[in-house]
Amino acid sequence: MQSFRSTLVLAAMALPSGASAADLITDVSFACNLGKTIDAAFYPDKVDLNLSDGRTLTLPQTMSGSGARYANSDESIVFWNKGNTAFITEGADETPTFNGCIQVSDMAPAGWATFASSEFGFSLRYPPGYTVNGGYVYEGLGPGHDITGVSFTIPAGMTQGTNLADDTRLSVETLPDAAACTADLFLPEGASTPTTVTENGTDYSVASLSDAGAGNIYEETVYALVGTSPCLAVRYFVHSANIANFDPGTVTAFDAAALTAEFDAIRKTLIVGQ
Repeated sequence: MQSFRSTLVLAAMALPSGASAADLITDVSFACNLGKTIDAAFYPDKVDLNLSDGRTLTLPQTMSGSGARYANSDESIVFWNKGNTAFITEGADETPTFNGCIQVSDMAPAGWATFASSEFGFSLRYPPGYTVNGGYVYEGLGPGHDITGVSFTIPAGMTQGTNLADDTRLSVETLPDAAACTADLFLPEGASTPTTVTENGTDYSVASLSDAGAGNIYEETVYALVGTSPCLAVRYFVHSANIANFDPGTVTAFDAAALTAEFDAIRKTLIVGQ
C-alpha cells in the first residue's frame, strides 16, 4: 500500500479525556487556490488560524462525520480538515473562501517558494529562481500522447559557463487513465525497466532514458508515485551539450551530482492531496 511522505492531520476524533487546549498537536501550512494560504495550529479542542488575508481566528472543534470540523459560535466561519487537505466556508450560504488547500512540506530550506495545484492535487517547494509553467506538456511519447503537468525550469545562472542547457527542468505530470502507476508509462520505448524504490515511506516506480544527437545529450528519470490515482510522477529532464565539442578550457562540465541532489530535494517536498 502506498504511504505518502506527508503528515496526515487530525481525522475526526473524540477529544481525549482531560485534554487541555494548551497542548499543541501540530502546526500545518496549507497553500490554496488564488495564491491564498492558511497556517493552522491544531489543539485537542480547537484550531488557531492565520489567514493570508490578515485575519487571525480561533475556532472550536465541532462534531463531524467526515474529517475534522471547526466553527465559530454562529457557524458563519467553518474550517474543514481532512487528510492533508483543507478548506474554509463562510456565511449562511457556506461560500468557499479558501479552497483547494493542500498541506505544504516543512522539509524545504528557508527561502524556497511554494507551488500548489488543486487541479493536479499536489503541493511542492522549490528554490528561488526557478521558472514555473503551469501549462506544461510533455510531448516525448509522440502525437496524441501528450502528458500534462507543471514544470520547474532551472535558473539561467545554473547554466552559465557550463555545458548544461537552459531547458533543464523538473516536472510533475499526471496520467488520469493509468490502470497502474508505473514509470514506464511516462517514457518512450528504450527506457530502462522500472524498479521500485521506497524513500521516506513513499513508494516510487523509477525508470530512466538516455538519448543523444547533434552534439546534445538528453537524460530523463521518472519517479512515478505507486498507488496514486490519477497517476502522478516527477520527471527529471537534463539537457546538456557534449563537453567534447568545446575547445578545452572554454566550458566547464556541469555538476551532475549537485543537480540531481537539488532535484531530489525538490521531489521530496511533494505532497499529494488526499
